[in-house]
Amino acid sequence: MAKRKVQRRARKILGEDPVAMVWCEIGKPIPAPPKEVHRAAGKGRLKPGHPWLLYVGGVVFFFVLVPMVLIGKLGDMLGGTSSGEGTTRRAVRSDGRPGDDPAGGVFDGDWHLTAGQLLLRWYGHSPDPKRLVMLARDRVCLAASPRRTLSPTTADDFRAVAEFSLDEARVEAEAGQPRGFATFRLRFADGSWLELGRLAEPEDADHFLRTVSTLT
Repeated sequence: MAKRKVQRRARKILGEDPVAMVWCEIGKPIPAPPKEVHRAAGKGRLKPGHPWLLYVGGVVFFFVLVPMVLIGKLGDMLGGTSSGEGTTRRAVRSDGRPGDDPAGGVFDGDWHLTAGQLLLRWYGHSPDPKRLVMLARDRVCLAASPRRTLSPTTADDFRAVAEFSLDEARVEAEAGQPRGFATFRLRFADGSWLELGRLAEPEDADHFLRTVSTLT
């Protein structure tokens, strides 16, 4: 479970012990908003900061994985993939079928509603992607740390960046989701929603999902 310093900080922010809480992230890149919408929101950052581990991962990706993929594709081409098959695949990818999701499954797609406005300011509160969602008896609170990187088990400087009454927002989730792949949604009264995942601290995540599933 969350360390005592995290619990103490959460209690100080809420004024009571949280019913449940979990560190989470936006599991996918934030889609690009219209320029005028982004400008009106202050042109805040739409991507997290990049600690050195990400740079190392990028080097490995471009200099090891990419050549391997290219070699594999070259082998397929030399193996005699028919031109007709390639044409069919291109048609399937570009046919604009109704199942396409320009919002990428991150949110409902309307930048003017609550979820969209929250996304426009998401990384302006902190370059670290982790956010702490805390459930109280009468509200949902979203907190972030000003640090560029943080540890979910020891963070003690996070602060509230958004707060909603239970009439304004609710959490939707299912219990029993596989660890490492679990997600939940913040659904707002105006019909917009935001999906969050990458839940940190397995015990906190399990407790959070169980609690939420009994409330919805």
